[in-house]
Amino acid sequence: MCSDKEKCEHQSDTPKRRRFLKNAWAFLGIIAAGEFLWVFHGFLKPGKKTSSAANTDVIIDAGKVDDFPLDSVTAFVRGRFYLSRLEDGGFLAISRKCTHLGCTVPWVDEEKKFICPCHASAFDIAGKVISPPAPRPLDIHPVSIENGLITVNTGKTIRRKTMDESQIAYA
Repeated sequence: MCSDKEKCEHQSDTPKRRRFLKNAWAFLGIIAAGEFLWVFHGFLKPGKKTSSAANTDVIIDAGKVDDFPLDSVTAFVRGRFYLSRLEDGGFLAISRKCTHLGCTVPWVDEEKKFICPCHASAFDIAGKVISPPAPRPLDIHPVSIENGLITVNTGKTIRRKTMDESQIAYA
């Protein structure tokens, strides 16, 4: 079939190279598909729970009741929470983590709501879901008010399924 010895050797190498390249591309395609599925799964899966060992009881003195105007939100960077004072005078210590994927949710004062920068979930001043994809209200921390002083226990996080009036602390 081949008259030239060099030409015959070249033809026999060509299928090997093609098979190698075909297998290499298939392998890289499988890896790319696996990475895509891993990222997609991470997108859909809710955030991981932190270990209870990392959450030691930390009591933060927030200040005096009179220091917080009605219908306001104050950020506590050290405690990683917001202290919301509702219109009726009640207080909630709201976690900064979105209940969808755990992104830090900032308070947007102009719109009077928390808006998640990751997937645009929105929450009202009490942490209730206004617009999904967040499945439930923002988590809260226990608030104590004694002698006009507010303290927040950031070591304990209360995972809420719904907003309940019993969660609000009053002076």
